[in-house]
Amino acid sequence: MRLALYQPDIPQNTGTMLRMAACLGVAVDIIRPTGFDISNKALRRSMMDYGDALECCRHDSWAAFIAHLQAQDEGDGAPRLIAVTTKGAVSYTEHSFTDRDILLFGRESSGLPDHVHDTAHARITIPMQPGMRSLNVAVAAAMVTGEALRQVRANR
Repeated sequence: MRLALYQPDIPQNTGTMLRMAACLGVAVDIIRPTGFDISNKALRRSMMDYGDALECCRHDSWAAFIAHLQAQDEGDGAPRLIAVTTKGAVSYTEHSFTDRDILLFGRESSGLPDHVHDTAHARITIPMQPGMRSLNVAVAAAMVTGEALRQVRANR
């Protein structure tokens, strides 16, 4: 299982998600451009001392990320891309996750663009109270990653 962060624009949220991923043993893909300096020095600072425990791959663009996914095809298809979005129709608790899923999270300021939504194998959402727009992306990542890992580990 992996997290993919589409053009993140708040370094504190990215650092929180990277730390969570390291603690849970989940790899991360960061899709550029980012809204902040994502150099090795800046990345290490945001992750504190968790960097050595994290598998993190940076991609220069959405196209580069998709090409990377296609290269991961091991004969049984490329990993599934699961968009976590307020535009999803299925609750994350009703979705059936696999260990090859990539959980895709959008920009804090604007979410995922339509062409990215169109690429996803599934669009899932976190149900919220009427009138609420969205959760903090790091909170959403923790909720969905926790449920995905619960399902995958229960099925082993």
